[in-house]
Amino acid sequence: MKRAWTLPVVLVLCGSAGAAGLILRGSTGAAAVLLLVFLFLAFTHSPLIFPRPVGALEAERLSAADGRPVVYWRPGCQYCLRLRVRLGRDARRVHWVDIWRDPAGAAAVRAANQGDETVPTVVVGGRTHTNPDPAWVREQLTG
Repeated sequence: MKRAWTLPVVLVLCGSAGAAGLILRGSTGAAAVLLLVFLFLAFTHSPLIFPRPVGALEAERLSAADGRPVVYWRPGCQYCLRLRVRLGRDARRVHWVDIWRDPAGAAAVRAANQGDETVPTVVVGGRTHTNPDPAWVREQLTG
């Protein structure tokens, strides 16, 4: 869990340090803008923007029961963020597995990607798709 928050915390600290430096030079407006940019980046790279993750075994069980896709992801991944944003409200209909929080999820991703932890890895109907087009994932939800 700590690993998932490392990048957002670093972004907040860097933004705060940069803003403090600008405030000391008298540029409070620029400091506020800089801090807001870093806070936005920290939020988008945090686990907060994704629906609550479940474990890999639970996600596989739920997917077998309801037919919904399983998405293996990790915080800080720009492709995962792109998928999440493009799915919009439909993202709640997907089972999300954070591979940094779930060793079984990380192992499943490595098994599907020749030992690499390439995310997002999407499993639909038992078939694995690495970094699929978000429009395709959305089609799987409606089909």
